[in-house]
Amino acid sequence: MKQVKAFVDGEEIIGFYLLKSASIKQTNGTVPKDYLDLILADPTGEITAKLWDASVTDKETFFAPMLVKVKGLVHTYRDKLQFKVMQMRPAAPDDGHHITDFIRSAPVPPNDLLYTITCAAASIQDEELRSIVDHCIRKVGDKLLHYPAAKGMHHNFYAGLAYHMVRMLELAEFLVVQRPFLNRDLLIAGIILHDIAKTEELTAELGIVSEYSFTGKLIGHISLAVNWIIEAALLKGMDTGSEKLVMLQHLILSHHNLGEWGSPVQPQLPEAIALHLIDQLDAKMQAAEDALDTMAEAGGWTPPIRALENKPLYRRKDS
Repeated sequence: MKQVKAFVDGEEIIGFYLLKSASIKQTNGTVPKDYLDLILADPTGEITAKLWDASVTDKETFFAPMLVKVKGLVHTYRDKLQFKVMQMRPAAPDDGHHITDFIRSAPVPPNDLLYTITCAAASIQDEELRSIVDHCIRKVGDKLLHYPAAKGMHHNFYAGLAYHMVRMLELAEFLVVQRPFLNRDLLIAGIILHDIAKTEELTAELGIVSEYSFTGKLIGHISLAVNWIIEAALLKGMDTGSEKLVMLQHLILSHHNLGEWGSPVQPQLPEAIALHLIDQLDAKMQAAEDALDTMAEAGGWTPPIRALENKPLYRRKDS
């Protein structure tokens, strides 16, 4: 079975793939017709697909995530590969494939990621900050074992959220040694909590986001995380107006840096600056790694990458 990243223009494909996304849309013709706008994927990458002239049965049969067998043609549309589905059916048990074999996952086992996060939380010396972080980790439970960090921008794979946290924690440990004026406890707490409420903002299954939740749409993960901090403080009898708790809230509120990116305030603490830059560094490097890894061959250019200001990257021939 051919890997998605190895698809080339003009070839016919028959095989099993993950139906990662499926939505009903209409053509722009004088008499609009329904079609299915799809994303097919495997651990090596994903491709946009179209099932034209979708029947009532098609619209009632195909929902993400599910494993499907498809036959179709790869072609180029607006400088990107696309897949025209000619035939598609749900995978059957006797096909011998399991959906988990087609899902991209973090390169580190989820249990190891969670262990690293809980160890980092336990290393926080300030008792109040540590108890707030512990409360939030307990609140999300086992969602950290499988939740992605985003729908499409970065770390959008199984256990991607925990992987993002761990990579940020590694960068933070280097930075606090290099810049000892930084408060390690505050920065570590901020890293663990900055995206933790994405487990409530996003609706996800098998590491695939299907939609933003009702709460996610109306409140968002930044405000949710700040609410969780206050919730933990009240349960522990802490002063919610203390300098320490206000600074922790500031780290969460400012980590996107700009209002148009979702932050109501800009970073005004050294630790807040560090959190924002560490977050950006890991997110952008992951987006770059993903784009390069999904190329079939070296010595070429990736498609424009949204997380990198829609700039393509060149993959050197010796990589």
